[in-house]
Amino acid sequence: MNVLRTDIDATNATLTIQVAEADYSERVEKTIKDYRKKVNVPGFRPGMVPVGLIRKMYGRGIVADEINRVLQEALFNYIRENNLDILGEPLPNETEQKAVDFENDKEFEFKFDIAIAPEFEITLNKKDSLKCYDIAVTEKMIDDQVKNYAGRFGSYTQTEEVTEKDVIKGSMLELNADGSVNEGGIKVDDAVVSPAYMKDEEQKRAFVGAKKGSVVVFNPQKAFANEAEVASMLKIAKDRAKDVTADFSFEIKSITHYEESPVDQTLFDKVYGEGKVTTEEEFRKKVAEGIKGSYKLDSDYKFGIDAKALIVKKMDKVVLPEAFLKRWVLATNEKMTEETLEREFGAMIEDLKWYLAKNKIAKANGLKVEASDIEAYARKMAQIQFAQYGMTSVPDDVLDNFAKDMLKKENAAQNMAEKALEEKVFEVVKNSVKVAEQEVSVEDFNKLFE
Repeated sequence: MNVLRTDIDATNATLTIQVAEADYSERVEKTIKDYRKKVNVPGFRPGMVPVGLIRKMYGRGIVADEINRVLQEALFNYIRENNLDILGEPLPNETEQKAVDFENDKEFEFKFDIAIAPEFEITLNKKDSLKCYDIAVTEKMIDDQVKNYAGRFGSYTQTEEVTEKDVIKGSMLELNADGSVNEGGIKVDDAVVSPAYMKDEEQKRAFVGAKKGSVVVFNPQKAFANEAEVASMLKIAKDRAKDVTADFSFEIKSITHYEESPVDQTLFDKVYGEGKVTTEEEFRKKVAEGIKGSYKLDSDYKFGIDAKALIVKKMDKVVLPEAFLKRWVLATNEKMTEETLEREFGAMIEDLKWYLAKNKIAKANGLKVEASDIEAYARKMAQIQFAQYGMTSVPDDVLDNFAKDMLKKENAAQNMAEKALEEKVFEVVKNSVKVAEQEVSVEDFNKLFE
């Protein structure tokens, strides 16, 4: 077998693979023998089908399959042995490929187009500047988070009198215009309602102050903001809810009152673990640190966006094989249309430039991603997810198991390896350029994304 490379320009080349009969004949004969053992042909016992008949029935397809395997091996062996940094995957040549006759020909020639990553340099120095934003934590933010924790770790109690935020359970009956029960009307045995969600103040006042065991008359259509809420409460179809305009009686069977947790040692222990915080001052300081840590992630994200933009701009003059890349995207993504590709191609090129630059910076600085880096990144993602639900003191074993489960998902380990490498590259960028620290309010920081 012979592989010839023809360079078209700096980033495009054609590989010509010449396949002789000796390159595939042994494989073909072995496959035909395997077919003979397995194939069922009427009139012949299993394993006794003549080789000539197998060759006549399946020979052309077997030859095509084995040559295809030989081709794939030759292609990727050549790329690996010659250390070619290719973009995408080899594509069959569309202009010079000769017709192939697997039935009559013995020797074949195949041409494949490849795209080669361009040569370029990335220079970073103190003439380049980036901003690193320090998002200010205010007393109001701390107050809001403390209140959030107090609400999250509050308690439910059963009470005898309704307040606005209570959850009321009971039974509902549809009434006639004269206030009598509509015997053929809607009945709900396990209705749930909360005055806090009622849009109409008059309907809300009907419940507030009512006692357990009492009967309240109200109008669901007036009480709630939309038909979906009415349908949900009455357990009927949404399209039917708009026609229900009658009053209902509601017999109150239970009243559940939610009380926020007091800001005391019990709350401190629930949020940060037993004995980790012992005073309200320490609690507020810990809350502030948590907010600061969350904003640090946001600030790092913004720095990453700006660092990418800086580096991609430095690659303005780097020429990529765009025609090949468009062919490759369309060939490997059956859902992609030419219209969509044209619309999104600019962003794809920017992403590719960043990918090439990231790997070049990593290589130049000896950056590698070990299994421990991937696990650490997964653990950080797990912490972020738990923190979104207010869980800031998750035990180490729970975090570790959650992270391991995340890594079991398809492509998760590879994606996190890329992100871990990206973080290392950003650290190199940060140490290479001039970084200006700037304190901003969260409002001004958010405007940076508008």
